[in-house]
Amino acid sequence: MSNIMHSVDQRTQLAGRNLMELLLFRLNGSQRFGINVFKVREVINTPKLVKMPKAHPVVRGIAHIRGKTISVIDLSLATTGVPLRGEGGSVIITEYNRSVQGFLVSGVDRIVNMNWKDVLPPPSGASGSSYVTAVAKVDGEMVQIIDVEKVLFEVNRAGGVTDAKAEEAIETRDDAAKHHVLVVDDSVVARNQIKRTLDKIGVEMTLAKDGEEGLQILKQWSEQPESPLARLLLVISDIEMPRMDGYTLTSNIRQDERLQRIYVLLHTSLSGVFNQDLVQRVGANDFLAKFHPTELADRVVALIEKKSR
Repeated sequence: MSNIMHSVDQRTQLAGRNLMELLLFRLNGSQRFGINVFKVREVINTPKLVKMPKAHPVVRGIAHIRGKTISVIDLSLATTGVPLRGEGGSVIITEYNRSVQGFLVSGVDRIVNMNWKDVLPPPSGASGSSYVTAVAKVDGEMVQIIDVEKVLFEVNRAGGVTDAKAEEAIETRDDAAKHHVLVVDDSVVARNQIKRTLDKIGVEMTLAKDGEEGLQILKQWSEQPESPLARLLLVISDIEMPRMDGYTLTSNIRQDERLQRIYVLLHTSLSGVFNQDLVQRVGANDFLAKFHPTELADRVVALIEKKSR
């Protein structure tokens, strides 16, 4: 476990070079799954869990860890409908979307270094209900990377925590329709959240599933006189994505004379303090931790107003 945490402490050295570290773990059976180490605070042996009344079925209980009370989610039950077998196991403590939670797994394997270009989207025929956001080959075996944002979204929604009230406060602007936004995010949940916010404001948008697709769209637009590029207000990009991460996408935008003036907002569940330094390093204009509809709307509206001056 100490080797794992040493690697976690060194994780920021990989960001900005289209590299990542993947923490491998198992649920039930021999299949290995992965989670980006950027989101991992620590890995611990399963502590004593206290069950909470009326909690979501996938929440096995709460635990007091490092002075903070956190919920521990059975990741197998959440993604496959089958709870983890046996006792013990490990808890992966993570930070997503400004919150800290634990994921109960049967065992942690190791950390591997990966290039994002070797991390691929799931097969196109995969069901929309899948919890796999990407796949990668490790030691000749296909590792599935879990869409943790989707898991947390479903747990929060079942608990009555939604963005509906915040979205109601967003006002539609008459001058928004002349602007266009490119949204780049590999998570279906995240894309839909952003889309609802932009729809409420009234801007047009194009959606891309990863940095490579987003860059291809921008380059195609740069060769088409009537493309949305002339009306492009900004690019809203996730950071961790298969094939090309958001840092690398931003770097490519800044290196292309046709695109280098585009406003780039990195919008990600990676809410650690290290991101602000990386934003400046790759040349992004701003950083916003997911997901607060009104905060995202405020950033977009501020750019619309600036364009109108």
